[in-house]
Amino acid sequence: MQKLTALILTLVLSGCAFPGVYKINVQQGNIVTDEELTKLNEGMPRSQVQALLGSPLMLNPVDRSREYYVYTFQRRGGDIEEQRIIVYYDGDRYSHYEAQLLEETPAY
Repeated sequence: MQKLTALILTLVLSGCAFPGVYKINVQQGNIVTDEELTKLNEGMPRSQVQALLGSPLMLNPVDRSREYYVYTFQRRGGDIEEQRIIVYYDGDRYSHYEAQLLEETPAY
C-alpha cells in the first residue's frame, strides 16, 4: 500500500513539470517605446511626461527627481528580458532620461 501511495504521489508531483505543458508569456510593467521617448522635450511638466509614458512603476518618496519605468517579459517560462528607463527631473520639469531598451517590445 505504501509503494502504491508513493507511486501515485510521484506521478502527481511530476505532472507539474511534465514536458509539453503550455506555458504563457508573462509581461509586467510599463511598455515604453523609443518613439514615445523621442517625444520628450526638456522642460516638460511632470504631468505631461506621465501622460505620454504612463504612470511610473517605481517612485522614490525621498528623492522625487527620478521616476523608474520598468518592463519585464518572460516568454513561455524562458529567460526574463528587462527594459529600464529612468526619467530625471529638475524640480518638476523633465530634464533627461537614461534607457536600457529591448531590441523589440514583444508585448501582446
